Amino acid sequence: MKQFKVGILGATGAVGREMMKILEERKFPVAELRPIASERSAGTKLPFNGGEVEVVAAADSAFEGLDLVLGAAENDIAKQYAPAIVKAGAVFVDNSSAFRLDKDVPLVIPEINPEDVKWHKGIISNPNCTTIVSLVAINALNQLSPIESIVASSYQAVSGAGAGGPIELMAEVDALSRGESYQPKVFQYQIAYNVIPQIGGEAFEGYTSEEMKMQNEGRKILHLPDLKVSCTCVRVPVVRSHSVSIVVRTKDKISVADAKAAIANYTKYMAAELAMKFSPEMRVNAIVPGFLLTNQNRALLFNEDGTATPRTDKILRSTPMGRFGEAEELLGAVEWLLDESKAGFVTGVTIPIDGGFSAYSGV
Repeated sequence: MKQFKVGILGATGAVGREMMKILEERKFPVAELRPIASERSAGTKLPFNGGEVEVVAAADSAFEGLDLVLGAAENDIAKQYAPAIVKAGAVFVDNSSAFRLDKDVPLVIPEINPEDVKWHKGIISNPNCTTIVSLVAINALNQLSPIESIVASSYQAVSGAGAGGPIELMAEVDALSRGESYQPKVFQYQIAYNVIPQIGGEAFEGYTSEEMKMQNEGRKILHLPDLKVSCTCVRVPVVRSHSVSIVVRTKDKISVADAKAAIANYTKYMAAELAMKFSPEMRVNAIVPGFLLTNQNRALLFNEDGTATPRTDKILRSTPMGRFGEAEELLGAVEWLLDESKAGFVTGVTIPIDGGFSAYSGV
């Protein structure tokens, strides 16, 4: 197998360190790893593959001899060093937004438009985090009928603001638990026990720059130039893992059965494609939640006196277990799938967590 000389621009930041971790976990064929960061980080030793690698100061000469450079730096740094990376003969795969909408730079989600990589000119860009998880989830529907519009609500963890986000959240929680105040530095307002309904500055007709990314990037990735997106982005007090709710409108009507089948089949396809093309350790599974009782939907399912609403009666009559699920029961399946020692040989499956609702013959 060919070995690659790999550089990481911005290696000492949260994203750069995660890139190093993933290269190691995926057993990527690295002949040499060259972490590149600011002058003040030069000489720092970082753990990699059981040893240590020394951080090199960012400079045009730092990229000489490399095959691949992964970008984990801010936009201005990516733009500053991109010409030197390309001149050195390396391919620059950039995580910033610097080149995402550049007509000469492919914007790629490997599970959706890998063919676009073929026309790169030395730089390949990857999309915003919310765009990636959203489009991968709905691409199966787009294969049945082109998506015309998307309405999305994105709830983004503090890790999306960089390494300082989780640190500030934990510091605020600690200070507030002791009855002390804390002056936010990373976020404009206190994030602990709070939500901030704005990420990014205003960009277009009341939408922020973060909210416009899904439309602009989605059009390019899906090759749908007329795609319309209404997106709301909210920062939430969660350390890691964004969540997003999506409503899509397709050109042609898609039945519920066809939509479910498409997503289930896409899960199988992805499991085989990623494992056989990239790494046998990459697993893809899907969880299909049934009706869970939460504070958000409690008023829809039960009257003020605690009696069931007609909607509840209808749902429970079609649920063999005769009750709603609890959030912990959904998390149990997630934790099991993430545990390599217990589910490391599980891939390509769709798991209903619904008390038998989907299996009930009367549905």
